Amino acid sequence: MAARIMVISVIPFLVVQLLQLLNSTSGRHVAILIALILSVVLLISYCLYQVFWPWIQNRRLEYVLQRRVIFVFLRHVKRRALGKLMKDDDEVNAEIVNKLFTTIDTDNDEHLTESELKAFVVGIHFEDINLDESDAVEKIMTAFDTSHDNRISNEEFIRGIRKWLYQAASSGKGVGHGNTSTMKIIDGADNQVKKELDQLLGGEPSDQVTEVVENAKMTILKAVGFLIFGTAIAAAFADPLVDAVDNFSDATSIPTFFISFIALPLATNSSEAVSAIIFASRKKQTTASLTFSELYGAVTMNNLLCLAVFLALVYIRGLTWDFTSEVIVIVIVCIVMGIFGSFRDTFPLWTSSVAFILYPFSLVLVYVLDYVLGWS
Repeated sequence: MAARIMVISVIPFLVVQLLQLLNSTSGRHVAILIALILSVVLLISYCLYQVFWPWIQNRRLEYVLQRRVIFVFLRHVKRRALGKLMKDDDEVNAEIVNKLFTTIDTDNDEHLTESELKAFVVGIHFEDINLDESDAVEKIMTAFDTSHDNRISNEEFIRGIRKWLYQAASSGKGVGHGNTSTMKIIDGADNQVKKELDQLLGGEPSDQVTEVVENAKMTILKAVGFLIFGTAIAAAFADPLVDAVDNFSDATSIPTFFISFIALPLATNSSEAVSAIIFASRKKQTTASLTFSELYGAVTMNNLLCLAVFLALVYIRGLTWDFTSEVIVIVIVCIVMGIFGSFRDTFPLWTSSVAFILYPFSLVLVYVLDYVLGWS
């Protein structure tokens, strides 16, 4: 869905470019206005969509909450286990985990049910989460039940303990814990997840999770305020930024093409790049999915917000629209990646080659169209 929305966000680019085929200057000026109105309408619609159908935020919140529950559960498991959960070589102690599994499996059918897990977690204080035992058990079952039969086998239990202990260790100073105790590793990972949860909720107390998700009026107002503030900054500094690029290019003898299309994009999009790398490094399907959703969202906002600001400047000052090559590149990249994201649930490794190739392809295309064919 996020990929399809990204494709829709290129419509104003197509409108302004197609209407530039009009012969009259006044007609082209009207075309700028039409594209401006369309981009603003789509921007407002996208913001309202995020407010009233915040599924991306909810998915990320759900993932962080699940990790929080699992680490609290692991702390309880460690306290109940009669021995070390991890050996000195960082491998899970299967013998201890088996004994714990037998303790929880009260009917001895070699599977853990929701009722057995619920009996085991009685007394756990899921601090700051505001979840009852049934909700917590559901999240634990989701994390451990890889066969999706609403039961956890011995193998699934060991595999799940290993997976989450390794994730706890990798959340700290590295996969290996050395001489660090298992409890310290779990506590460290849990504290990190607490910080993520607080950041995700805008600094709100974690025991108000439900209220924040369902009644986020203050968060919405803050978001609108930041959006307006950012738009004002973009409008105020767009022209000085262009002058700064030109002056820097003249002073250093570096082509403006390199600064505008290579240096500046890497700098202005560095936050999305760093965030994507951090999530991708965890090598989990959930984090990868969230990363794609956030990247699609960032492109959508870039297309709509930046174009709206730019078109407003062009219209108010009566400037000439002469950005055909740039528009072609934006449309090609968004549509190609949008098609991949719209019709695939998983991405084989070869698809990354397509994404990587689009970057040098875009640079070459803009350079050829602008500096060889003289389109701009």
